[in-house]
Amino acid sequence: MNRLDHRDPLVFDTHELGRRPGALRKVSRTLEAPEGLGIIDVIGVPEKSELTLELRLESVVEGVLVTGVAETLVEGECVRCLEPVEFDLDVDFQELYYYPESDERHRARTAGTEDLDEDSEEETYRLEGDFFDLQPVLRDAVVLALPLQPVCQEDCLGLCSECGARLSDDPAHHHDAADPRWAALQGLSAAPGDEGDGTENSDTREGLAENQEK
Repeated sequence: MNRLDHRDPLVFDTHELGRRPGALRKVSRTLEAPEGLGIIDVIGVPEKSELTLELRLESVVEGVLVTGVAETLVEGECVRCLEPVEFDLDVDFQELYYYPESDERHRARTAGTEDLDEDSEEETYRLEGDFFDLQPVLRDAVVLALPLQPVCQEDCLGLCSECGARLSDDPAHHHDAADPRWAALQGLSAAPGDEGDGTENSDTREGLAENQEK
């Protein structure tokens, strides 16, 4: 039973190939990018931004071989200075979508293989009727092509740890820091009235005494 929605722009119809090995069809499509094409909270393709696909659909014995190129815009944030990062991305991908009966034969042949990857079943893509869903393949291709730590420029200096200023805008930026070894001496300055000679202090005390007697 076909569970794919043929109205979805990332669902493609292969019925024109007619399961004839060697049959070829080229497809061009421009659509709005779905959500989830990227690394969450780091970098990715903005949802509903323009996404252009150039596909080559080729019928082979076991299914349909899909080879394509996706072109789109990527946005993110520099991990050093938090400035916006934006660039165009071209990503290539290729995947074989098995006919349902071919996939069953493929799994039967590999069922006894000792070194079979446990995730191999999840990584196998199948046609549903004449349709296939490109979204999971596209998502994997885009994510693998994205930088894990995007930067606005290779030599970005990041932010000042004291005030948060962007250091690339002012490479000479710095703060004068007091030597912590002298911090204990900062409160030891002379108190008012402690300076001066003993004669002045004595005269002051005598004057106060005379005022009290009067």
